[in-house]
Amino acid sequence: MLKVSWLMMFINHFIRMNHKSNPLVSICVPTFNGETYIAKALQSAINQTYPNLEIVVSDDASNDNTLSIVNSYKEKTTIPFYVYHHTPSGIGANWNHCVKQAQGDYIKFLFQDDVLEPHCIETMMELALQDAKIGLVYSKRRFLYDTLTPKIKAFIDFYDKLHTYWQHVRVQQGVLNGKAYLKDRQFLNSPKNKIGEPVAVLIKRECFKNLGFFNESLQQTLDYEFWYRVMKHYHVGFVDVSLVGFRLHDEQASVINKKKAINEQHILFASYYKHLFWYLHPQNQLKLLKLYHPMFKGLVRIRNFIHDKN
Repeated sequence: MLKVSWLMMFINHFIRMNHKSNPLVSICVPTFNGETYIAKALQSAINQTYPNLEIVVSDDASNDNTLSIVNSYKEKTTIPFYVYHHTPSGIGANWNHCVKQAQGDYIKFLFQDDVLEPHCIETMMELALQDAKIGLVYSKRRFLYDTLTPKIKAFIDFYDKLHTYWQHVRVQQGVLNGKAYLKDRQFLNSPKNKIGEPVAVLIKRECFKNLGFFNESLQQTLDYEFWYRVMKHYHVGFVDVSLVGFRLHDEQASVINKKKAINEQHILFASYYKHLFWYLHPQNQLKLLKLYHPMFKGLVRIRNFIHDKN
């Protein structure tokens, strides 16, 4: 009995030490009719070199073979693998549902069209654990496509190196105070999302606890609205290599939203005015004042009236 007791103490100590050095990371996979690429996505999750993972799938009532494929991959791995059904109520609701089911200390999104490089989570976690103040880690991404059409080429040419679009912030391998991003003059300018898609981001779970979840009233901009919310309170890490593959095709959510002519800039800027105003560059503060402060809006109307009269 004494030997068994010592053995159990050793095992429990090993588990505690392993969790401390390798916190649990939840790979969150929101799905909806993703049969075309979901197998590649899940295989990339299973292939991760990081040792402490769980896979959490939240399905938005798919009516194709998505769930059959998901369940087949559940049988191919010893990684804890959970599948949840979600009643469709918007893209953000499914993202949030996925996060709420997860048990990890960190959240790593993987969308059904995309892939993770085998060392993706391991590399991101190495940086994330360097500083307890880091709430978000992001990396470069490579683009996946079946045919390089002119439209896709134009997209890649503009959106490839998002981290270079800041004016004063020099983003390089390592960690920055999130407020430095918010203070940059280019914050409100295109591209509006200078961090990247959720597949390129690792998020500390406490960010959701402290700051709330994705804004479900948004469809096209809910990811980077959350990234910038995190920057107000946390440091941000950047990995200067491509750790993920982001797929471009005509059925992805961003393309569908663009076809619907969804324009969320007013909601987004109003949120910045309400929550981030005092952290922004003076020029951006002035822009938001003209849009949302009653006195400034009145002055703008008077100016426009005089201009029209003349």
